[in-house]
Amino acid sequence: MKGKVLILDRVHDRFKEILPELGFDIEEEYLAAEEEINWSAYSGLVLRSRMPMHAQLLEKASQLKFIARVGAGLENIDLEKARELGIEVLAAPEGNRHAVGEHALGMLLALNNRLIIADSEVRKGMWLREENRGFELKDKTVGIIGYGAMGSAFASKLRGLDCRVIAYDKYKQGYANSQVEECSLEELQQEADIISIHLPQNPETLFYVDQDFIDACQKQIVLINTARGKIVRIAAVVEALKTGKIRGACLDVLEYEKSSFENLVQEGSTDDFEYLLQSNKVILSPHIAGWTFESQERMAEVLLQKIAKLNL
Repeated sequence: MKGKVLILDRVHDRFKEILPELGFDIEEEYLAAEEEINWSAYSGLVLRSRMPMHAQLLEKASQLKFIARVGAGLENIDLEKARELGIEVLAAPEGNRHAVGEHALGMLLALNNRLIIADSEVRKGMWLREENRGFELKDKTVGIIGYGAMGSAFASKLRGLDCRVIAYDKYKQGYANSQVEECSLEELQQEADIISIHLPQNPETLFYVDQDFIDACQKQIVLINTARGKIVRIAAVVEALKTGKIRGACLDVLEYEKSSFENLVQEGSTDDFEYLLQSNKVILSPHIAGWTFESQERMAEVLLQKIAKLNL
């Protein structure tokens, strides 16, 4: 056998069925605290976001060969320490990219067409047509920031809606094609009617969308964030919603989330959060953009393929 793999967060059953065929024993531990786990016993870890993989923990895991993240974001893993120790870090953005793209589009269409508001009103016996007049995507410019797996998936979902799609990615060039135009950040802020964030969370992107970012936008915008909550400063968004600089916001993630994404931290910023809850210009969801039945199985398949290719 190639060693034992510890599964720290629930994963699709197919993963647990196939991993032994790749030569690994499996142990599952969903409740134990960090200090209760014998990290040196495992050659592989499988996780979502329940527990941060910090440097001290990785040093304890003396036999560790790989960490498999069931998802895309790696902000809870000390990547520098993992590289230093020769630990392979695997993620599965290919597995939930389509779910994220569809969710972003669904939120945008619901906001533009006031569907949640209209549905609630009709259920109360209200039949307000003019008040619920919507906005079309046709001829609008959608700006995508971050053109990796998620950003490109969102661009593909916009195909056929007769809108212009532009994208900025600091670390990529030459990705323009029939569905997207490559642009600078300044061009995107000048021309976009809708801005969708698809960035990883790291020190460079922390509160990337702040008051200065919003002030640099030349049009009244709709903001979409299906990436990470701490990329967008909610206080700045609330202020822009109040002034009209932001016409609407689709937020699947919030800066108030715990690092495990399991719930919200209630301390501080309660006024801004309350504004979001009360505003009919905002659509909220609980960090579920990539959380579909199909994506769970697809992420498991992606990770199994990557583990199988490791030279262990």
